[in-house]
Amino acid sequence: MSDRDDIIVIQDLTFTYAATETPALRNINLKIQRGEYVALLGINGAGKTTLELCLNGIIPNMIMGEMQGSVVVDGKDTNLHPVRELAKTIGIIFDNPEFQLSQITVAEEIALGLENLGVPYDDMNRIIHEMLELVDLQGLEERSPLMLSGGQQQRLAIASAMAMQPAIIVMDEPTSNLDPIGKQEVFEIARKLNRERGMTVIIAEHEVEVMAQYADRVIVLDHGQILLNGTPSQVFSQVEHLQEIGLRPPQATELAYRLKNEYAAWNSPLPVTTDQAVASLEQQLNGVQDAVPSHR
Repeated sequence: MSDRDDIIVIQDLTFTYAATETPALRNINLKIQRGEYVALLGINGAGKTTLELCLNGIIPNMIMGEMQGSVVVDGKDTNLHPVRELAKTIGIIFDNPEFQLSQITVAEEIALGLENLGVPYDDMNRIIHEMLELVDLQGLEERSPLMLSGGQQQRLAIASAMAMQPAIIVMDEPTSNLDPIGKQEVFEIARKLNRERGMTVIIAEHEVEVMAQYADRVIVLDHGQILLNGTPSQVFSQVEHLQEIGLRPPQATELAYRLKNEYAAWNSPLPVTTDQAVASLEQQLNGVQDAVPSHR
């Protein structure tokens, strides 16, 4: 695809936090295309959060440190544009939604960013209702954000970011503090934003099964560097490489890998989702049955 399809372009990015000597990011070169769903993987300290903070300009504009290279988001160099301006292009959701919620009611939470932009009252009301419907929180306009469940709070944080109409949504381990129901709610919203609205979604997560199912591309970071970068099949099939840095592949991939290497009982490409594993297994079993001569 041509360069005009790249909504994020990172060149030779290195960043070292103030009062530290070891770079948190080292020589990152990366392009992300408009409408991609990108999963960031890596153990704690790999550089995922630092990279995400570089995308919306918090680094270098609000966090002290030394930055080399450039980050350009939808044509805007983050060195030259303030965070409040970049927020119109890229919204970021953190792991604990309570850190992002500050208003008395759900409606006021969504209205906060719109008020800062000077959006007229009628337009503001319309956007609030649209965002509540988008994240399935309609009817809760007057409820306190602190009275919502964890999953609802995270969806409210997403609605607040989406009210600014960004082209990119970045999520930093958004389900780490949620129960299984809350996790599913957030993953469904992310999928909906990507598939139905064409938004670029960048999500740092540990739920590899979900990322294998939804992501277009998987990027693995290790010690501040990009270690792997490719489709879910390309990345997750490198089981030994992932295990060496402390990451686990999807369970379907790990099972097929063990069958192939320990029992020579898998002769197809390694699957990354359960559906792929079942389809491949059925195909192999059918092949075995066809090879067995019938006795009459």
